[in-house]
Amino acid sequence: MTATELRECLAVLHWSQRGLAVILDCDEGLVRRWARGAAAIPQDLGEWLCELARFHQTHPAPTWKRRAA
Repeated sequence: MTATELRECLAVLHWSQRGLAVILDCDEGLVRRWARGAAAIPQDLGEWLCELARFHQTHPAPTWKRRAA
């Protein structure tokens, strides 16, 4: 996974870099390094994020209508 692909997956999932760090229980600085291409993204992490993003794209959240006041 490239840094660009990481950022694209996060965008599809509506996750921030900080949010990913919280989910992974890792240092936010590491996620920022991945996102700018300064550190290699572990293969298993890349595969997991791609799979989640693909699932999210093919199974969008239901839309909810606001109740009338």
